[in-house]
Amino acid sequence: MSSLLQVQPFKGPYLLYEAVTTTFVRVPLWFIFALPRNNRPKATWSLRRSLLLWWRKHWGAVSERSGRWWKEPNYLALELGANIKGVWVNPVPHLIVGEVKEWAVLTGVEPVRVPGYWLEKPGATIPVDARAQAGEKVLYALHGGGYAACSAHPDDGTSNVPRGILQHTGPFLLRSFQLEYRNSKAPTENPSNPFPAALLDAIAGYDYLVRGLGFAPEDIILEGDSAGGNLALALMRYLVESQGQADGAIPRPPSALILSSPWSDLGPEPVERTTSRHLNLKSDFISLIGPGYVTMTGDFLGALGHIAGQTNRYISPASQSPSMGHISFKGFPRTFIVNGGSDVLRDQIRVLRDKMEADLGSKLKFVEFPDAWHDFLCFPEIEPERTEALHLIADWLQSEF
Repeated sequence: MSSLLQVQPFKGPYLLYEAVTTTFVRVPLWFIFALPRNNRPKATWSLRRSLLLWWRKHWGAVSERSGRWWKEPNYLALELGANIKGVWVNPVPHLIVGEVKEWAVLTGVEPVRVPGYWLEKPGATIPVDARAQAGEKVLYALHGGGYAACSAHPDDGTSNVPRGILQHTGPFLLRSFQLEYRNSKAPTENPSNPFPAALLDAIAGYDYLVRGLGFAPEDIILEGDSAGGNLALALMRYLVESQGQADGAIPRPPSALILSSPWSDLGPEPVERTTSRHLNLKSDFISLIGPGYVTMTGDFLGALGHIAGQTNRYISPASQSPSMGHISFKGFPRTFIVNGGSDVLRDQIRVLRDKMEADLGSKLKFVEFPDAWHDFLCFPEIEPERTEALHLIADWLQSEF
C-alpha cells in the first residue's frame, strides 16, 4: 500500500487527507490528551512543545509512507536566488591520502565538484568569494540530516544553526560557509555516494577556505550538527592525522570545533533497552532503531558494511565495541559540545564527551539541556534552551579568540 502512496494519482489525495485530518482531528485530540502533564512526552514540557513533537513525528511517519514531498538537496546544481550567495568548490584529489583514499577506492567514490553557500551576519555585505581579511574569522558549517536528507542551502532548516551562531556572536564573526556535501542513497542508485564521499567533499571545502580564500586555519571555526557533527569529527581527524602527507599540502586543522547533537556511533541497535535510543523515543522526533535506521546507515556505510559502524574511528568515534580499541583525540582543538537530555543520541554523545575529555581536558566544554530534543539548535521554537545555548557558544568563542 505504501508504494502506491508514493506515486500519483494516489500521493496527492493522501497528503491532502493527512493535512486535513491532522489539522482538524489529530491536533485537537493531542491538545486534549496533553492537558494532564503526565500524558506529555515529558511532564516538564509545555503543552506547545508536546504538540510540536507529535506533529513532527506524525509527518515523519507520513513521509515514510508517501515518500518525500519537499525539495531534495542537489549537489549537482548551484541554486542561487535573492540574497543567496553560492560558489562551486572544486575537488582536491591530491589531498586524499592514506586510509581515506583506500576506503574511497573500495567503495567506488571519487572527488567531485560540489556547491557551497555563504551566510552573513545581519547587516553585513560581503561579496561572494571575497578573500579573507587579515585576522578575519569564519564559521565552516556542516549540516545534519543523517547523511540522507537536508541541505547546506540557506533556505534549509539546518541553516538555523550557523545563522544563530552568527546572530549571537560579536563583530569578529561576520560570515559562515556551508558545504553541500553528497548525501548517501540506496546502493541501487548511481551514484550512491557512500562513505567517504561526504568526507572528500568536506576536505575540499576546507581547502577552499584556506588556500582558495586565504583564511588562516587558526581563524576557522568548524561546526557540525547531528550527521554534520559526525562529518566534522571525521574531517578534524583527517586533518590531524594526515599532517605531513601529500607533500605537506594538507592544511593545518582549524582552531575550534563546535558539535551540536553529534551523531557519533553508527553501530547496531543495542540489545538492552535501557539506553537513550529506547528511553527517549517518546521525547524525540528521530529514531535509531528499526529497519529505517538499518537502511540509512547501510546506505552510508556502503561496501564497508555495517561492521564499519562499530570499528571505524572516522565513522563511530563513540563506539564502545571492544574491537575498536583506544580512539585518540590528541591534536584536536578546543571543542564545545551541546546536546539535549531528551535526545535519542544522548548516551553516545556522553560517551564521546568522556573519550574527548580524556585527551583534551579543559579544552573540552560540554553542555546538556535536559528538556531539549535532538539537534534543537535547528528549531527556533525550542526556547529558552536554543537561545541559552547560542549565548554560551558565543561567549565561549569570544573568550577563546
